[in-house]
Amino acid sequence: MFGKATLLETIAGKNRGILATANDQQAILAAIAQLEDRNPTPEPLQALDLLDGNWRLLYTTSQELLRIDLIPFFKLGQIYQYIRASTAQIYNIAEIYGLPYLEGFVSVAARFEPQSQRRVKVNFERSILGLQRLVNYQSPEAFIQQVEAGQKFPAIDFQINQQDQKGWLEITYLDEDLRIGRGNEGNVFVLTKAK
Repeated sequence: MFGKATLLETIAGKNRGILATANDQQAILAAIAQLEDRNPTPEPLQALDLLDGNWRLLYTTSQELLRIDLIPFFKLGQIYQYIRASTAQIYNIAEIYGLPYLEGFVSVAARFEPQSQRRVKVNFERSILGLQRLVNYQSPEAFIQQVEAGQKFPAIDFQINQQDQKGWLEITYLDEDLRIGRGNEGNVFVLTKAK
């Protein structure tokens, strides 16, 4: 019998998927599928109080994210996703560590549009890449507040062209502290509510 504890145990020590072998991936995907079958919130877009908040990535199959760890001299730190349901906004932040004084981050701001009770279309709007020290990065929460206030940063900070964006995310499991989603490129994301 699979459950949350089984999934969390299966992904433990896999560094968000970076260290997962092919066999690990099969076991993790099986545990995810079993949990999705018992989703306590079949219409997650009606449960905005559960969806809203700050989430930390536990596991993904997204090579786009995991490849950040392959940059020489750098390691992927924590990855956060902040959902502001009342304004239909999403903020993704990936912290990057490595050489002293060169800790960095990659952030993407987006808006979402409901497409069904489980699926949202994601429209990426702004990307910010930079060094944590140059933007006075203290925490993901403080950084998001600065972004929401419209602050410009001494970093690579640009608007994203919204033409031809086809990104979507389907929320396949949601409870008070765990969320599973599947994206349009076939990627799986497992997140826990950040404390």
